[in-house]
Amino acid sequence: MKTPIHVIFFDAAETLFHINGSVAEMYLKHAVQHGFRQTPDSQALIAQAFQRAFRDASPPVFAATDPVKLKQSERLWWFDIVHNVFYRVGMFERFDDFFEQVFQVFEDPRSWALFPETHAVLTKLREEGFELGVVSNFDSRLFSVMRGLGIEGLFDTVTISSLAQAAKPASKIFEIALEKHAMDPGEAMHVGDSVRDDMEGATKAGLIGVLLDRTGRVRVSGGHVIRTLEELLPLVGC
Repeated sequence: MKTPIHVIFFDAAETLFHINGSVAEMYLKHAVQHGFRQTPDSQALIAQAFQRAFRDASPPVFAATDPVKLKQSERLWWFDIVHNVFYRVGMFERFDDFFEQVFQVFEDPRSWALFPETHAVLTKLREEGFELGVVSNFDSRLFSVMRGLGIEGLFDTVTISSLAQAAKPASKIFEIALEKHAMDPGEAMHVGDSVRDDMEGATKAGLIGVLLDRTGRVRVSGGHVIRTLEELLPLVGC
């Protein structure tokens, strides 16, 4: 595919890197330490409750711009989600202590791991002259995660919903990211693992949307779908 692409944006979690284990495993492990009464099906129930709570949550967009107040808003947004999870599967007395710990756990780069091809693909794209950016609904903990995983220096820009005051799939967050590169939508591509937030959101904003489907189970009509980030290289002529 010959394109006039000059900048390539990426989603963050589940595109560039993934949690070590699963969210449900992490929640269960730390909840038990704080008094949660585990049953044989606790992990499955937590996973189901998290998917529902995350889906039903309002977009992570906040009015606060002061860094301290912004972090408080991010924390409260996540508190509501996690509280919703355990309201469904079983609340416990030391929930607040549990939340403080698990919130910090997801800021720790050791809780995450790069996909095997991530670093090499990003390095290759930079060598080929592409500008690289992140467009993510992750909160400000993303910066410490990227630093710890050794990929922060591979990106020219990072645009997150809480700072942009817009969240994918809204076109505004893509427009803000494009402005940082002084690029038009037709000069940009966005790669991510969500059909709605990444592929459709980017396409509606005028970018080329690429869906990263590592499972091979997603069915979409039209558009570009890849199984690994390595498959992105021939799409941009590398």
